[in-house]
Amino acid sequence: MYTAHPSRYDTMPYRRIGRSGLKLPALSLGLWHNFGSDRTLDTQREILRCAFDLGVTHFDLANNYGPPPGEAETVFGRLFAEDFAPYRDEVVISTKAGHLMWPGPYGEWGSRKSLLASLDQSLSRTGLDHVDIFYSHRFDPDTPLDETMGALHTAVQQGKALYAGISNYPVEETHKAATILRELGTPLLIHQPRYSMLDRAPEDGLLDTLREVGAGAIAYSPLAQGLLTDRYLDGVPEGSRAAGTSPFLTAEAVTEPLVSRLRSLNELAAERGQSLAQMALAWVLRDDTVSSAVVGASSDRQLRNSVETIARLEFGEAELQRIDAILSSPPVPAV
Repeated sequence: MYTAHPSRYDTMPYRRIGRSGLKLPALSLGLWHNFGSDRTLDTQREILRCAFDLGVTHFDLANNYGPPPGEAETVFGRLFAEDFAPYRDEVVISTKAGHLMWPGPYGEWGSRKSLLASLDQSLSRTGLDHVDIFYSHRFDPDTPLDETMGALHTAVQQGKALYAGISNYPVEETHKAATILRELGTPLLIHQPRYSMLDRAPEDGLLDTLREVGAGAIAYSPLAQGLLTDRYLDGVPEGSRAAGTSPFLTAEAVTEPLVSRLRSLNELAAERGQSLAQMALAWVLRDDTVSSAVVGASSDRQLRNSVETIARLEFGEAELQRIDAILSSPPVPAV
């Protein structure tokens, strides 16, 4: 029987989400590609236990996480029932809907039918009676935004979710979504964008918009699919994601100008007493609009390394200027 570590809250910082009363740990655990059928249950159990023992109280899911799609929720549900059920009130569990999950016209996107059906399926797979945050996973240009936001509002009104969130929404639609939800009486809690040193798109209006509407942000892919680690400092190593068949990172993306940048960033990280990955995580958290960064982990050792980031989250102005200089020349496509 698992018993959580008694000092789990001693070091992890918790940051308020926008103007809400909810706080998230600076680092959240994402169950994207490490909680499918291709991993052993014991490894997955070790990662979840390690996370909670280190104060990581937020577990980030989506209906299509796996592989195969849905498997991450199923695995999480089993391990939650066996290990974490007594701690339900100490954790935040989120899930999302919007990507393809079943055949036919209702298995994806943002209709009321699709979102609410997907949420019911997610609750069935996890064995939970509610999630803490339910996201619309992507903006649907073919469904009225009022309908999509109305579905999130309904999920909250039904008690199947405590808060409403959106992910991957453009700036203008984010503002409109927040306005609709506020008028319905279910404020927009959070936006989950892709954000890293190599993809600074949220700085082009999104973070300002979130501050304006009182919502927060949680960054996914803060390590740019692993590029912002020590794996690619000498190019593309065998066995890496870029060397494989991943559609998210290809060998062609790992150019010499990019590698040169990574080496320069790594030198600065070493001066700070951090790994490149730790500095990259701290960097996305430098703005308190970003409440948390979602990290994945294939082992408890990898997770512990990420959590060590919290030992140094602050940056001096000279460090930030140096990072900007490294990132600004030569230009590299967002990853």
